[in-house]
Amino acid sequence: VQLQASGGGAVQAGGSLRLSCAASGLIFRNYNMGWFRQAPGKEREFVAAINWSGGSTIYADSVKGRFTISRDNAKNTVYLQMNSLKPEDTAVYYCARDRRAGPLRAYVVYYDYWGQGTLVTVSS
Repeated sequence: VQLQASGGGAVQAGGSLRLSCAASGLIFRNYNMGWFRQAPGKEREFVAAINWSGGSTIYADSVKGRFTISRDNAKNTVYLQMNSLKPEDTAVYYCARDRRAGPLRAYVVYYDYWGQGTLVTVSS
């Protein structure tokens, strides 16, 4: 299983970025997927998750209303659209596969494969 995240970069506060995560080596449509982030000196935290079909999503309170997770099962890709970015959104963003289907989950321990991370830097 390989997850390749891309789309990070430097942006000013209020700007937007779209992250992508291309998956290979798995039957992508069978798995829930998530995005997490880790800021310098902090623990990895949950951002958003989406179920196998794309019909259900959950978000961290800190990003609700600003970020949107989506997926394209035909392209084996999950996305994170980030709008109204704030300096506190600065972090390395990781995509990950939930090891089990079923209800969406927001904890690192439930995810077994991780992308390499893509850096998002938001300046004020």
